[in-house]
Amino acid sequence: MAQLSDIEIAQQSQLRPITEIAAKLGIDAKYLVPYGRAKAKLDLQLINDEQITRNKLVLVTAMSPTPAGEGKTTTTIGLADGLAHIGKRVCAALREPSLGPVFGLKGGACGGGYAQVLPMEDINLHFTGDFHAISAANNLLAALLDNHIYQGNELRIDPQRIVLKRCLDMNDRQLRNIVDGRGKTSDGREREDGFEITVATEVMAIFCLASSLADLKRRLGKIIVAYNEDGKPVTAADLQAAGAMTALLREALLPNLVQSIEGTPVIMHGGPFANIAHGCNSIIATKMARSLSSYTVTEAGFGADLGAEKFIDIKCRLSGMQPDCAVVVGTIRALKMHGGVDTKDLEYENLPALQAGLPNLLRHISTLQNVFNLPVVVALNVFPSDTAAEIALASTECAKLGVKLVNSTVWADGGAGGEELAQEVVRLCEENKGNETGRKNLDLLRFAYPLGMPIAEKLNLLVQNVYGGSGVDIAPAARREISQLTELGFADLPICMAKTQYSFSDNPQLRGAPRDFQVHVRHIKVNAGAGFLVAYSGSLLTMPGLPKVPAANSIDVAEDGRITGLS
Repeated sequence: MAQLSDIEIAQQSQLRPITEIAAKLGIDAKYLVPYGRAKAKLDLQLINDEQITRNKLVLVTAMSPTPAGEGKTTTTIGLADGLAHIGKRVCAALREPSLGPVFGLKGGACGGGYAQVLPMEDINLHFTGDFHAISAANNLLAALLDNHIYQGNELRIDPQRIVLKRCLDMNDRQLRNIVDGRGKTSDGREREDGFEITVATEVMAIFCLASSLADLKRRLGKIIVAYNEDGKPVTAADLQAAGAMTALLREALLPNLVQSIEGTPVIMHGGPFANIAHGCNSIIATKMARSLSSYTVTEAGFGADLGAEKFIDIKCRLSGMQPDCAVVVGTIRALKMHGGVDTKDLEYENLPALQAGLPNLLRHISTLQNVFNLPVVVALNVFPSDTAAEIALASTECAKLGVKLVNSTVWADGGAGGEELAQEVVRLCEENKGNETGRKNLDLLRFAYPLGMPIAEKLNLLVQNVYGGSGVDIAPAARREISQLTELGFADLPICMAKTQYSFSDNPQLRGAPRDFQVHVRHIKVNAGAGFLVAYSGSLLTMPGLPKVPAANSIDVAEDGRITGLS
């Protein structure tokens, strides 16, 4: 019998009424804004700061990704189902998928196998329209900016120093660098411009870091869109844009409630990438999930060097929350790729290659333990080709760091395959005695760098403490930008590194756990509304392109309306 695809499994699963899922969290129907039978937005009144202090927050991260796959979202959902299996009141808090990866290379973000979020097709496509609202708000600001220049430029904006870009939630390299405003004088002022993917915009970052509607409006107003002829920042507030932008985002700010295949509540909201943004779902959604459950399982994008680092150094600093434990997801297949094995040979046992690749996983574990001071468990996403000897070797190496490796079979077995992982997570959370006081302050969590030091020194510490490199190489143009940002008073902000996800370094070909490398920073800018500095390293771009064979080529709709080919 042929193995079912993810979308076939999802389409054969029972969708429960969203009111039934809400009831599991004690939510009265009056707090729901339904989007059909199986999706709803949640009223912000459900956030309860007192309950948050009693909730255990579990952060799921991973080793450095490879084409072999790691299954972080699948593990996150399976762990939440596993916690429900052992009697815990649990809610997962995840990001929404971007259409770029859905139609590009990576695929959707609903998990896989029998550890998925439903309705999978809706979530992976337009969902409740949040990303469209974010795109519209960003592009409204861009339109107001160019209109201000056209109408006389009272703010004396320097057209050569416009930093805001338009956006589209799609991979489209053709839009990276364009010239717009061409034609008649009435068509605008001709200038060089470009697009970012929606998930890389500051509006998306603000959306995920805002604590309330009022905070959202305040942060939107602080977005720097350009600099004037005197070199001073021009903001969205200067353009009187924040109110209209907030109006577009008002309903989108409400988190979305959906369900796993097993009926576990899942809140999905926001979706910044972790390689070019901060890689976490919204603070509002995480607080909502924690207000309604005893255990909240959340994930951060890519490996612990990217998503988990930004979750802690940006999101935790801002919100005051901190994880009670961290789960690092890995696979034998991916570890062998880090050890030099080609994708066509991953099915065969190869202990030397596994030994060579294990340092990648071990460094992620060490970062979480020794830099951020978190208890850790490794979730080994088991594949049929994994041998007992390979699993034993990985387990032995993790044990040397005092970390238990737990086999996870949630793709095939759903929550039942995550029960052992759930038990270890509960043990770590219960043994974490600091949580008895609610851990409102950040006395136990540590950060990769202090905020008060100069920007260049923060970059150096990030590279040395988290990536394992020797330091940072800052291009002359970036040094000038650092000087200007320091003069403008932005030096005390945290760093959001835009870096390849495939390596600890900024070279995607440098796998494993390299040392003595430098990370090359070519450009640095401030996201004043979000409250962090973005440092661009290597050749990373904020508008991805499509691969030679995009996933879109395999997606279709049958005559009965059923979607096929989504993954």
